[in-house]
Amino acid sequence: MGDTMSLKTILTSAAMVVGLATGAVADGHEPVKVGFVYVGPVGDGGWTYEHNEGRLAVEEAFGDKVETVFVESVPEGPDAERVMTQMALEGADLIFTTSFGYMDQTINVAAKFPDVKFEHATGYKRADNVSTYSARFYEGRAVQGHIAGHMTESNIIGYIASFPIPEVIRGINSAYIHAKEVNPDVEFKIVWAYTWFDPAKEAEAANVLIEQGADVILQHTDSTAPQAAAQAAGNVVTFGQASDMAEYAPFPRVSSIIDDWAPYYVARTQAVIDGTWESTDTWDGIGPGMVKIGEITDAVPADVKASAEALIERLRTGEYHAFTGPINKQDGTPWLAEGETADDGTLAGMDFYVEGLTAEIPS
Repeated sequence: MGDTMSLKTILTSAAMVVGLATGAVADGHEPVKVGFVYVGPVGDGGWTYEHNEGRLAVEEAFGDKVETVFVESVPEGPDAERVMTQMALEGADLIFTTSFGYMDQTINVAAKFPDVKFEHATGYKRADNVSTYSARFYEGRAVQGHIAGHMTESNIIGYIASFPIPEVIRGINSAYIHAKEVNPDVEFKIVWAYTWFDPAKEAEAANVLIEQGADVILQHTDSTAPQAAAQAAGNVVTFGQASDMAEYAPFPRVSSIIDDWAPYYVARTQAVIDGTWESTDTWDGIGPGMVKIGEITDAVPADVKASAEALIERLRTGEYHAFTGPINKQDGTPWLAEGETADDGTLAGMDFYVEGLTAEIPS
């Protein structure tokens, strides 16, 4: 991950050349066509909703210099390849493929359309015309874990996991480390939903965890169904995932991780307009603003809110890394020594739990 570009760098270069694009349509050039492939519906209230907010920001930023198109609820697999191919055939200049499971399809289609630029979210395979980008969601999980560890009374925290990929495993580990730090008695129960968006499955997972005694639920799935299940249960704390899910505030949703893709989408579209686009890998967190923490409500005790805000600030400035030793792997072998921080390569491929988690990672 050594060639990771920060969003700040991209925005600075985009700002320098922003003036060059103003005459594009006036000069008779066709508008740049930007496509988006979504794994869920734009109304999911979470992941896809936020990517679509980024698309709308592109339209607002460029007006008639761009045309945007999107296809929602595209399953990961052959369907995604067909949708991407169709977008490219219909003249898309830039295509954002917004789910980890689109990785191989993105690479396949990009090879057939070398003049089209592709941007794949959360994956790791690149090509001359394929960039990758992701957010350091694990920083937000650290904050959620901190609050959760303080707020649980049963000492059981439930976690609705989507798929056993590094991004999700990182989040579980980060939340657990920071919950355990403030509450040594805390225990995590994990239910794998094997979906990004399926409100019925997500509600079922939430109810299973509540029946197992969880009074805090974290989720790495995209609908608000777990929020509704927690609200019905009455005494269960939740956190918004990917978007603010503020309709469930001030309780059960006491805070959230918000993915803000808009500045990145605007900067990358600008680069295509300017002819300066090149294949990059971007992995940004709270500091550059790609990860935001939604309002911590007054349902959280004032001292916990204050300590959570202090943690956010330390993550924002880079003074603190969410994976700072001493940390052992689940089997007890040392991973990070006292004061040592995790490298991006290990985090990007994370396939192990940290010590204290009792579940097994599904193969």
